Amino acid sequence: MSARAPAKRALRHKESRRAPSLDDLELLVVKEGALFACSRSDGDVRAERATGEGLYFEDTRYLSELSLTLDGEEPVPLNSSAGLGHEATIELTTNPLLDVLRVRRVSAGRLYERIEIRNHGTARAETDVAITLGADFADMFEIRGVVPEPPRGLARPASFDRYQIRFGYEGVDDTLRETIVEMDPPPSTAGVSGGRVEARWSLRLEPHESAAIDLLVEPSIEGRRASPLSFEAAGERAEGAVRAWFESCREIEGLRPPYDRVVSAALRDLSSLITPFDDHDVFAAGIPWYVAPFGRDSLITAYEMLGVNPEPARATLRFLARHQATEDDPHRDAEPGKILHELRRGELARGGFIPHTPYYGSVDSTPLFVALAAEYWRRTKDLDSMLELRATLDAALRWIDEFGDLDGDGFIEYERRSPSGLRNQGWKDSDDSIVHADGALATGPIALVEAQGYVYMAKHQIAEVYAAMGDRGRAEVLRHEAGRLKKSFNDAFWMPEGTFALALDGRKNRICSVTSNPGHCLFTGIVDSDKAADVARRLTSPEVFSGWGVRTLACDCGAFDPTSYHNGSVWPHDNAIIATGLRRYGFWGEAELISAAMFDAALQAPDARLPELFCGFDRIKDVPYVPYPVACRPQAWAAAAPLMLLGI
Repeated sequence: MSARAPAKRALRHKESRRAPSLDDLELLVVKEGALFACSRSDGDVRAERATGEGLYFEDTRYLSELSLTLDGEEPVPLNSSAGLGHEATIELTTNPLLDVLRVRRVSAGRLYERIEIRNHGTARAETDVAITLGADFADMFEIRGVVPEPPRGLARPASFDRYQIRFGYEGVDDTLRETIVEMDPPPSTAGVSGGRVEARWSLRLEPHESAAIDLLVEPSIEGRRASPLSFEAAGERAEGAVRAWFESCREIEGLRPPYDRVVSAALRDLSSLITPFDDHDVFAAGIPWYVAPFGRDSLITAYEMLGVNPEPARATLRFLARHQATEDDPHRDAEPGKILHELRRGELARGGFIPHTPYYGSVDSTPLFVALAAEYWRRTKDLDSMLELRATLDAALRWIDEFGDLDGDGFIEYERRSPSGLRNQGWKDSDDSIVHADGALATGPIALVEAQGYVYMAKHQIAEVYAAMGDRGRAEVLRHEAGRLKKSFNDAFWMPEGTFALALDGRKNRICSVTSNPGHCLFTGIVDSDKAADVARRLTSPEVFSGWGVRTLACDCGAFDPTSYHNGSVWPHDNAIIATGLRRYGFWGEAELISAAMFDAALQAPDARLPELFCGFDRIKDVPYVPYPVACRPQAWAAAAPLMLLGI
C-alpha cells in the first residue's frame, strides 16, 4: 500500500467543542514519545463514553476498549496516579479478599500493562478474569466532532491465536493500521464478537498468593514493529528519558514549598509532552485532543521555559522552519513564508480530507517565530543557529509585510480562505471568540490587538540579531518599522474606556469588547507608557479578574459566559503572559496578584497541575475553581506557565 493516497474531496467542517460534562473530568493519562493512553480512574478504556479515552498514535485511536472484570464484576477503584507521566498505577478491589494492581507504562512505541491479582485472605480463592479489547481506528478529528461523519475504510476481522490478538484497518488513505496485543500467560479461552475480543483466565490463588497477567499493545503502520522490551526494561527506558530531561533543565535556586511542587509537576508534564516529529523533539500542544505540532502553542511554550532550558526553543524553531510555507495554497490558508498552525498525520489528513498537512491558518505563528528566535539568541548568543535560520527569518518577515497585511494599512489581519479552515486565527480561535461588546460576531478581515504586538516585538528584537549577523542596514529598517507600528497601533486601537480594543473589524471599526488580549501587548512592549496604567487597572478590575485569574472576556460584555471556551474562561498561559507584561511596565503588585491566583489554582489539584483552562466564575472563599471538563491535562503552555510566572 502507498504511504499517501491522492488528495480526495475536502470535507467541510468546523471546529467544535462538546458541552462540558462531569464525566469528562480527570482522565488518567500516560504518554511517552508519540504514543499515549487515556482512561478512567479504574484504568478501563471505553470509547463510547466520548471522553477521549483510548490508545493513540499519530492521530489514530488504536484501542477503543480495554476493560477488566473479575467474575463478571468491574473492580472498584481505590486509588490511581499517573504522576510519573509515562506510568500509571491503579489500585482496585472486588471484595475483601482480592485486590487488583494495574501498572501501565508506555515506552518505545508500545503500551505495557501488568495486572496483578492478590489474595489477602486465609483461604484459597478462585476467580475468572476477563479482559475485553476493541480497536475502532477512529481519526482524532472524528473523535473531537470536527468531522462527524468521515469516510471510512475497511476493518479487518479481529483475529486471535494462543497469545496474540490482532485488529486491522485499511484506511481511505490506503494505509494498513494494526493493533497487536500480546498476552502472558496466554488466556484460558478467548472469543471474538462484533470486532471485540474477550480473553479469559481462570485463576486459583492460595492464601497471600498473587498472579500477574502481562499485556503488550503495539500500534503498527504498514507492518512496521517496534523493538520488544520486557515490562521492567520498558519502565527503565522511560524513567531514563525523564531523568535526562530534568538534568537538561537548569536547577531553580531558592524555590520554596509549595512552589517547588508546582514547578516539579510542570517539568514532568513538559517531559511527557515532548514528541518526536521529523527527528526533532517538539512539544505537543495537549492531551488528549492536541497531540500534534501547533505552531503557536509550541512557540509560546518554548518561550515560557527559555530560562530553564533553551533547547526546546532551538528544536521548535528548526522544526517549524522545515515546514515553513513556500507557495500560495488557499486550501491550507498558506502563503510563502508563513509558519504552520497545525500538522496532522492521521487518516483524514493523509487522505486529503482535511487541510492539516500542515494547515497554516494562524495570524500570529509567524511573528511569534521571529520573536522566539530573537529571544533565544538574546539568552544564548547562539549565532550559528541564527545563521542557519536566516532564510526562514527573511521569508517570515516578508510574509508579515506582503501577506499578513491584507490591505496595506500597516496592521496584520486574517481572513479564512480555506472552506475547511478556522474562522478565527488568533489564539482565541473558536468560531464565536471575536465579538463586539454587545455580543455580535465581528466580520473580517480581523486585525487582532495582540497580533500587532507580536509583530512589533518580532521586528524590534530581531533587529539586534540581524546586526549580529552583519546586516546593520536591515536592522535599522526593522527598528524603524517597529517604531512606526507602535505609533499607529496606539492611535488606532486605544479606546476611551481605558484599554485597547480587541481588534479592528473589516471596516476598520474598533471591536470594543474588554478582553485579556491587551495584556499580551504589555508583554510585547508596544503599549505607550502613558497608557499602561489604565490597561493594568482594567485587567485587574472585578469585571476582568475573577479571583482565580484574568478572564478572556469581561463579565459585563454581551457574550460573557464563564463556561465558554474563549468568552469568559481563565487560561493559565494567558495569565502568565499578562503577568510578565505587567512586570515589564513596573506593575509588580498586579503581576503578583495574578501569579498568586495561578499558583493557588495549581495547588488545588493533588498533582499540582494547571489545566489548559478553567471556568471564569468569581472566586468564593474556600471554594475550588470550577474546572472546564474537556480541558487538556496536561497541556503544554499551561504546564510551562508557572516558569514564566516566576520570572525565570
